[in-house]
Amino acid sequence: MRPLQIKQDPVAKELRITWDDGHVSVLPIKLLRDECPCAGCKGEVLFGKVYKPAPLSVFQEGMYELVSLTAVGQYAIQAVWKDGHDTGIYSWEYLRALEQAVK
Repeated sequence: MRPLQIKQDPVAKELRITWDDGHVSVLPIKLLRDECPCAGCKGEVLFGKVYKPAPLSVFQEGMYELVSLTAVGQYAIQAVWKDGHDTGIYSWEYLRALEQAVK
């Protein structure tokens, strides 16, 4: 499963992904940021212990504005947000799973 095309619609504030199986995913930009998979946003597991990050306390200017997406190998994209956050790597499988959150 790989995307053939990824397009951002700044008016609708969503990302449209056309997959090689013909499926089209439409993901709200806000959902992508809220579900950022990086350790700083979701936490991490080290030696069997779960470390949760501190929750964001307030809205940060630009946090829901997607600046760019960059390919990471053949398996993911990395998002850069206007507020400077850039550590989230979204695998193809994760993007398809996020679509279920929209439904």
